[in-house]
Amino acid sequence: MSVAVLPAPAPSRRAWVTDLPLLLVAAVWGASYLAAKGITTTHTVIAVLVLRFAIVLPALAVAGRRGLRALSAAQWRGAGLLGLVLSVIFLLETYGLVHTSATNAGLVISLTMIFTPLAEAAVTRVRPPGSFLAAAGLSVAGVVLLTQGGGFTSPSAGDLLMLLAALARTVHVLAMARIKAVRGADPLSLTTVQLGGAVAVFAVLAALPGTGPAPWTVAADFGAGEWAGLIFLSVLCTLFAFFVQMWSVRRTSPSRVSLLLGTEPLWAAAVGIVIGGERLGAPGVLGAVLVLAGTAWGRRRAGVTS
Repeated sequence: MSVAVLPAPAPSRRAWVTDLPLLLVAAVWGASYLAAKGITTTHTVIAVLVLRFAIVLPALAVAGRRGLRALSAAQWRGAGLLGLVLSVIFLLETYGLVHTSATNAGLVISLTMIFTPLAEAAVTRVRPPGSFLAAAGLSVAGVVLLTQGGGFTSPSAGDLLMLLAALARTVHVLAMARIKAVRGADPLSLTTVQLGGAVAVFAVLAALPGTGPAPWTVAADFGAGEWAGLIFLSVLCTLFAFFVQMWSVRRTSPSRVSLLLGTEPLWAAAVGIVIGGERLGAPGVLGAVLVLAGTAWGRRRAGVTS
């Protein structure tokens, strides 16, 4: 999840006080892929999504109740539309996770950092620098190799879904920038309405026949491990992460926030390999290096700061 950030004073000599919580957010986001994979199956995707966000939505609504009351009708509509896009992102990501490794998921989704400037260039008809195009090509080549970690085969359905999720994230970022009504909205209120819209979509899907067991049925079958994973996703990856971002952007620069949160794919790969026991193979390792190098180079060349 990302939020719009405002200019802030340059980091002080004690910038580590701000950096450590941001690195922790990047780490829990990276770990979220393995956590979500551990509690989700093909048949429980929608139920898990309902549970994951319904747990934190009341807390967000209470914390931001004043801002929610201050939203105009246009801002509600804009945020609701963004919530629909957000629901698509989470559906693609979660179904993708079921069918690929947590390592692949975290690295493929990082292509959003390349896709977004390319899409913005297409919309504004401003050609990006040649060096950025080279970085984009490096990242795409890395993804091709990454999905061949176990040998040269066709990319899995999960890899393709994560690629679509990266494209959907790009649409979400561009929509946030181009929907005028939400530009001045309070970030907490905007996030709450978006998550509420996404949960509404998940709840409707859960009520349809053939979409898997009901959320309360899945919750009843959860053991201690599954509940721990769900609380980790809900409380740390959503609630804690959002408030750390809100706290940090008032104490450091947007560029520094973006740089630290941009380490998410590194954490995803580390957690998937060290804790999840995943293996990339030689082509996959080379692909991971190319993805990380390409996205880092592309961020610098495009001036991506949020």
